[in-house]
Amino acid sequence: MKASYAVVDLFAGPGGLAEGFSRVRQEDHSPYSIVLSVEKDEHAHKTLLLRSFLRQFERSFPAEYYQFLNGDLHKEPDWKKLYPDEWAAACSEALHLELGNEKQAVELDARLDQIREIYGDRIILIGGPPCQAYSLVGRARNKGVEDYVAGDDKRHFLYQEYIRILKRLRPAAFVMENVKGLLSSSIDGEKIFEKVLDDLAHLGTDRHSYRLIPLAARTNSRRKDGEKHKTEAKEYVVRAEDFGIPQARHRVILVGIRKDCLGDDSERINEALPKRTVKTVGVRAVLLGMPRLRSGLSEIKDTKEAWKKAVREAVASVSTLDQKLAGKELDRFKKKVRLYAKKVKGSRLPRSRNKSIPVGIGRTCPRKLKTWITDPRLKRLPNSETRGHMKSDLKRYFFVSVFGEATGVSPKAINFPDALAPKHENWSSGNFSDRFRVQLWDHPSTTITSHISKDGHYFIHPDPLQCRSLTVREAARLQTFPDNYLFKGNRTQQYVQVGNAVPPFLAHIIGESVLRLLGHTIENKRKKGPDRRRKQG
Repeated sequence: MKASYAVVDLFAGPGGLAEGFSRVRQEDHSPYSIVLSVEKDEHAHKTLLLRSFLRQFERSFPAEYYQFLNGDLHKEPDWKKLYPDEWAAACSEALHLELGNEKQAVELDARLDQIREIYGDRIILIGGPPCQAYSLVGRARNKGVEDYVAGDDKRHFLYQEYIRILKRLRPAAFVMENVKGLLSSSIDGEKIFEKVLDDLAHLGTDRHSYRLIPLAARTNSRRKDGEKHKTEAKEYVVRAEDFGIPQARHRVILVGIRKDCLGDDSERINEALPKRTVKTVGVRAVLLGMPRLRSGLSEIKDTKEAWKKAVREAVASVSTLDQKLAGKELDRFKKKVRLYAKKVKGSRLPRSRNKSIPVGIGRTCPRKLKTWITDPRLKRLPNSETRGHMKSDLKRYFFVSVFGEATGVSPKAINFPDALAPKHENWSSGNFSDRFRVQLWDHPSTTITSHISKDGHYFIHPDPLQCRSLTVREAARLQTFPDNYLFKGNRTQQYVQVGNAVPPFLAHIIGESVLRLLGHTIENKRKKGPDRRRKQG
């Protein structure tokens, strides 16, 4: 019998988790139907709503959508007028609500009760409470806030709203995502993570309690004395790069299966866990083949000639500085600087690609990931315009990217020539020694976070000739969003959405694992092309 689970997505953001679950396949159909997504941010909700609308189509997205992406992105079609039924279904699914808001909870609870009445036990709950208070950076900021009391910070307890909804829905399974800092966060001496585990495991009656499955566990077997191995906290930390994601993103992923839906077959549970990849996927696999773009200039009038002049000055300046390198590394660095000094003279790179050109991807990209990301109907990539940078930062960007090519690592503050050191009070403190960080071609990227919306210094493109930070689309590829996934809002808002999301391809892997844990088999044959969808009910 075909499985059919209703999926409720809380704290949905732009919809990374739902995208992954919706594209799981079983016997040529999706066993997951996204019936409700909830997000409070206005711009993320617009992204979520558009994607929900597109999921309403059974086989492929409307032709008008590709005409829109390949044409003028400022002239979006009136979807409600063109496809009233599908748009109405999307508006019913994607709600613009704030979780934890008592007034809005009335509307939400009515929807949840309706879903429970229709689908009964066949519900999956997914999502992750906002993580600012759990993150190491967020906690460091909070320490500097006068009269900050952790127990009064509502962000610490948004997971309680998740639990309240868990109790109301009693789903067959749930997936809860949060930052790694959750493991070490505490309030009044009590470990938050231990409280979360206890709350999640003991919901309702024994029949409706949950077994927490550590996706990163090596084994679920028993010891010789018959006792189960005690799960360590680190086994709940999923390292995205271990599962074929081109990004070193480490997040706590809590998967709970209701005990009456699971049983106690340790061997079957082990078989259901996601399999680690043999080889990690590097930045080159997804960024190569994308349009080569130049940065903009933020301090002076931005023209191609002005930019070329600024980069030539940057190259000339870097070539004269003490690189704090020696031997073969110094030789490689100087050789590459000379190479790019020649290339920049003939450079005619645009800031965005408006012309129809083939959209490629790296040859080293695994087939499944390539099929997942690319869309042959796209003639150009949306959300792909570069931002402007100061001339002084162009020098740093060029230095950092050449340093990465020459040494295989991104330089720390100690590696910077003195003349390139920014006038920043924390530069020499060691707290922000990697304030300027290049993403390395042959390694997974560092974690894409919402901080990419600030200035891009932590996310420098590995190609020295482009001399810039990553675009929204490049960050989205590292996050494994499909190329046809359009982010709404201005560029800063788009960066925030991408940085806060769960990588959809990782969510897909988790969705397959959850299905196996619930006792179902997964279709091994993959359909060609990223746009095959079943219509959501």
